[in-house]
Amino acid sequence: MPSFITDHPMFCAMVLILIDIAVWRLISADLANWKLAARLVIFAVFSAVLFNDGMNPMQVAPYVGNTALHLAATALQIGWWLFAARTLTVLLGTLMLQRVGHTGRLLQDIVGAMIFLVAIIAAMAYVLDLPVKGVLATSGAVAIIVGLALQSTLSDVFSGIVLNTTKPYQIDDWISIDGTEGRVTDIDWRATRLQTSQGSMAVIPNSLAAKAKIINFSRPADMFGLAVNVQVSPHARPQVVIEALERAMQGCRPLLANPAPSVAFKTSVSGGVDYEISGFVPAMALKREVRNQLYDLAFRHLQAAGVGLLSATESSTPPVMSGARALLERSSIFSTLRQEEKETFSQNMTLHTYRTGEMILPAGEVSDHLFIVESGVVSVMLIKGGHKFEAGRMGPGEVIGEAGVLSDQATLADFTAKTFCTLYRIEKEYLKPCLDARHDISEAMKALLDFRVHAAQALTQDAPVVPVKKGFIQWLRDRGL
Repeated sequence: MPSFITDHPMFCAMVLILIDIAVWRLISADLANWKLAARLVIFAVFSAVLFNDGMNPMQVAPYVGNTALHLAATALQIGWWLFAARTLTVLLGTLMLQRVGHTGRLLQDIVGAMIFLVAIIAAMAYVLDLPVKGVLATSGAVAIIVGLALQSTLSDVFSGIVLNTTKPYQIDDWISIDGTEGRVTDIDWRATRLQTSQGSMAVIPNSLAAKAKIINFSRPADMFGLAVNVQVSPHARPQVVIEALERAMQGCRPLLANPAPSVAFKTSVSGGVDYEISGFVPAMALKREVRNQLYDLAFRHLQAAGVGLLSATESSTPPVMSGARALLERSSIFSTLRQEEKETFSQNMTLHTYRTGEMILPAGEVSDHLFIVESGVVSVMLIKGGHKFEAGRMGPGEVIGEAGVLSDQATLADFTAKTFCTLYRIEKEYLKPCLDARHDISEAMKALLDFRVHAAQALTQDAPVVPVKKGFIQWLRDRGL
């Protein structure tokens, strides 16, 4: 060992402690392994300096005849126990973090506290030569008093230990605790913190969470349940309602096919009948979007089946009209027609039916008519790389064949019946003068065509291939050199 260190061991020991603090502060948290290695090296050198000068932390400090040196040596020996405890907690924390991740932070804190407690008692026993049994007895009595005073806090702490051990939820899980729903952002000594869908922070004590009913929406991780309730007239035939809602489910592509979505009767009261559509989506972020889409589809398919959702503001006896006339009322494109125009228009619409799997309009055909879907689900198929894939699904009120009617363009996709479908057909020779006279309808159809063309191009275009840069060594390997 260098002579300067042997001549000034206490000074060198103090410098090593300061170096450890500086290194720990200066090295970035991203370099955790380097920080740990630096601390282990500094602790090893610190231990060697103390033992080499006779300042054994397992014994009473030397220099009894010199009060100043004796106190300095005592402080360094106590510092060795605390330094050892801190180094050990950092080492265990790094190992535990690799195994359990951030969810085990509470367990790491408890283990660290126990290590520091053992280190303090050891320093009192070995360095200060105090009667440990008496100290433990006194601290035990104090602990009882403090425990009674902090009973609620200790309940949260031990409940937190149970939650971290059993792991009913983890960081970033979407959960519900006694009706409070949100994403888990932190689990500490006292409480679990949730970020709700409104962006607010909910703090739930661990003791309450340990006793409460917990629903973890993130497990299993590949599917998330959702449900939509609709209320219809008690006079509507249940089978008609169920079939319409099943078509709504089939029209919602994000719903997982396995487990299969389902429709169930819930309750019946004098005012109406409740039905529930339930299913699963592959991601939590899709739940709100799919719920909205599913409710819209349920509304449209129920309307197509002649069943309306209950509403206090609507008349209980809607006006009687033909299917074609009612479809024009629901259509987003033709709803701007005047009442007499709709009546005339409906008389020039013919009803066509298609069985499941039957082709309605093939790709590449220039359509001389326009279809409006009255009921059922239509599948839209595109081709990419020589393989067909489903690009979307259509439901009541949507139109097919606008490309041929507007600009004599060929249809870009295959339109097939996914369920039994009924569609109204309008011939081009009748529709064309109407579009020339009503620019609002013409512009709406052009906007729809532009949207569909761009969407089809985006779905069928191949992603650009990014050239991989190769170095000189890779160039030699490719040529077998």
